[in-house]
Amino acid sequence: MHCPFCRHSDSRVVDSRTSDDGASIRRRRQCPQCNRRFTTVETASLSVVKRSGATEPFSREKIINGVRKACQGRPVSEDDLALLAQRVEESIRSTGSAELDAYEIGLTILGPLRDLDEVAYLRFASVYQAFSSLEDFEAAITVLRAERDSAEDHTDQELTESAESAQS
Repeated sequence: MHCPFCRHSDSRVVDSRTSDDGASIRRRRQCPQCNRRFTTVETASLSVVKRSGATEPFSREKIINGVRKACQGRPVSEDDLALLAQRVEESIRSTGSAELDAYEIGLTILGPLRDLDEVAYLRFASVYQAFSSLEDFEAAITVLRAERDSAEDHTDQELTESAESAQS
């Protein structure tokens, strides 16, 4: 690490701490030549392997742009898209892998997108899961309905149990 003040090619780490989100490390360094201190932030790089075999750095912006197309005309804000991209990146980083296929990233997007907007989810899934017929859409809609009904039944059961315990 070059000193930003005198350009000396070496530095000594004085202190290391993980950032609040745990995705990076903040290091205080001291130059042995000029004795000035400076801070560096280190993050692990993620690479995406495209279908063509080319590799490029991971980009939240690419996730946002891809999902934005699926969300066109839907009540989804830019903040929602940014949060979705953050959730996807956190999920990808938690795998511990430094290289991922673009297809795997697309599949990782599906869960948070389903929670955000079901119509956008269907649009995005139709591309990433290669829907080729109406039956593919019908099957995806059936799964969405079953999951929603299951979640509603679970919520209704919790409300009933809560009301019963409040009466006791």
